[in-house]
Amino acid sequence: MEPIVEEILNLVKKKMEEQAAYNREAYDELVDETIEYFREKGKITNEDNDEFIKNQLAAMWETIEDQFAK
Repeated sequence: MEPIVEEILNLVKKKMEEQAAYNREAYDELVDETIEYFREKGKITNEDNDEFIKNQLAAMWETIEDQFAK
């Protein structure tokens, strides 16, 4: 996994815990929010492929869902 994707994922998981938002819709919204946050902070630029990042994070959903189900 790309380091930036892992960093985004860690922040998304933290936000999920803080907001007790454990469904797929909340996950997708938090992914979008976090990507935008990283863009505002300059960690992601317009040259980065948002779709690639989102696809990698979408593929992680089942793993994340399992983690929070425990």
